[in-house]
Amino acid sequence: MMHSFVNAQVYLALGVTDMRKSINTLSILVEGQMRHNPFSGSLFAFCNRKRDIVKVLYWDRNGFCLWEKRLEKERFCWPESSEEVMGLSHRELLWLIDGMPAPPRDAHGELAYSSVH
Repeated sequence: MMHSFVNAQVYLALGVTDMRKSINTLSILVEGQMRHNPFSGSLFAFCNRKRDIVKVLYWDRNGFCLWEKRLEKERFCWPESSEEVMGLSHRELLWLIDGMPAPPRDAHGELAYSSVH
């Protein structure tokens, strides 16, 4: 991916996506089924039934980009959920692409405090 996406929001299309779909059809899925703006600069990730291909669609200033990774032996740890869309951080997307679940099992949980007192 050419741009720095550290602060970009990531959305996974949970379930199965036909990997024959190209930019136009995936952008229609983002808008229709995922209910997000495909021109927002967010990353939209899709996975096939065999879980060996991931595609990531995003808008980059003046056109869509489509990034694809195909595994030769392993499978992606694509989340199972009754929801259609799952939000992730850029770091969690990289974990998924590297073969780890997002968030990784046994990872430290996130803490949020409102005061130091």
